[in-house]
Amino acid sequence: MLHDMPPGLLISAPSSGTGKTTVMLGLLRALADDGLKVQPFKSGPDYIDPAFHRAAAGRPSFNLDTWAMPEGLIGGISAEAQGADIVVAEGSMGLFDGVATGGECGFGSSAETAQAMGWPVVLVLDIGGQAQSAAATALGFRAYNPDLPFAGVILNRCASPRHERLARLGMDRAGMNVLGVLPRRGDLALPERHLGLIQAVEHPDLEAAIQGYADFLRENVDLAAIKAAAASRPAPAGQLPKPPAQRIALAQDAAFSFTYPHLVEGWRAHGAEILPFSPLADEAPDATADLVWLPGGYPELHAGTLAAAQGFRAGMHRHAASKPVHGECGGYMALGSALIDKSGTRHEMLGLLGLVTSYEKRKFHLGYRQAVLNAPLPGHAAVARLRGHEFHYSTILEEPDAPLAQVGDADGNPVPETGSHRGHVTGTFFHLISEATS
Repeated sequence: MLHDMPPGLLISAPSSGTGKTTVMLGLLRALADDGLKVQPFKSGPDYIDPAFHRAAAGRPSFNLDTWAMPEGLIGGISAEAQGADIVVAEGSMGLFDGVATGGECGFGSSAETAQAMGWPVVLVLDIGGQAQSAAATALGFRAYNPDLPFAGVILNRCASPRHERLARLGMDRAGMNVLGVLPRRGDLALPERHLGLIQAVEHPDLEAAIQGYADFLRENVDLAAIKAAAASRPAPAGQLPKPPAQRIALAQDAAFSFTYPHLVEGWRAHGAEILPFSPLADEAPDATADLVWLPGGYPELHAGTLAAAQGFRAGMHRHAASKPVHGECGGYMALGSALIDKSGTRHEMLGLLGLVTSYEKRKFHLGYRQAVLNAPLPGHAAVARLRGHEFHYSTILEEPDAPLAQVGDADGNPVPETGSHRGHVTGTFFHLISEATS
């Protein structure tokens, strides 16, 4: 069974850092300002961009992931576009970048997402330091996979009218459709920190920034041509994930904010009640909750506040005495015994697990994860095969509890971050995306 999709496009680039997020946010808002219902998506396992997309488009954004998601889940997520006039998806990294070993539906590249959904690619090219030569890059990307629909290019960071003329000459010779030329502007970059962009909720004036991007795009991009280039193909039928419990207390604040949108949307769609609470405000989880879920985020930036939150601590211990608790990445760290911040200060965490982590001794952890559970995790039985993604800079100093899972990277190589479990409490460093189908 298939379902129809609104016409769409995928915004991508040869690499990270070319300005595609600025283009994405400006385009979402410009199209919405034109009266269109715009459905955003993010290709790949990004935790931060969907919140920016939602702010720009006024509709929830969802990840689509050809490595981690079975076809039915991709179909269920894509159905969220029903009722929209146009889809705009943002790629991750470079257009063809993925992993070496295939997953559920592919290798995780943005090109796979675009091809699966029938979305023509808009390639954002940084033409700083080159002119006609940029056309050779564009030509190579178009020719690398001739079956991939290709809408054209947006030339970014153009220095002058002469620079634009030369770049357009090259694109004309290569037969490339130029959809826009963006002048170089240093004030368009979004604030960043060590995990990439800051969270949308932390931006000092996000609405003004997004409107500025939209005005910039409207002045320099052919919106009519972009709308005309949008296309799609019918998507597979499917459904969103079922909830792990009926009443789910979900931590939601600046310390705990990274849960994949399709999970929470699926929980709600299947009738679960989401009960948000803020550990930073010293709120305890709802006493009637069946499950407490601590998402990832930035607990290391708020470790002192969390350590002093006695109401939060007492409520978590009361719940964990008889009912399940799960934490992902930052949530897992908060469930542990202690967290050492980048200055070397030790902060006592909840102590529901023995985990001790440190940001004083930084170590970069990034990549897809495949896991086989040794013990049940809420919503998933022991021996279930899960897919997820890990992205953090913390170092494990102690992890004394029983390993929750056998965990490997995308190629199947074991990783030491197994997660752990004790009593009703479980935790993982990876953010759950889906349960594998085979």
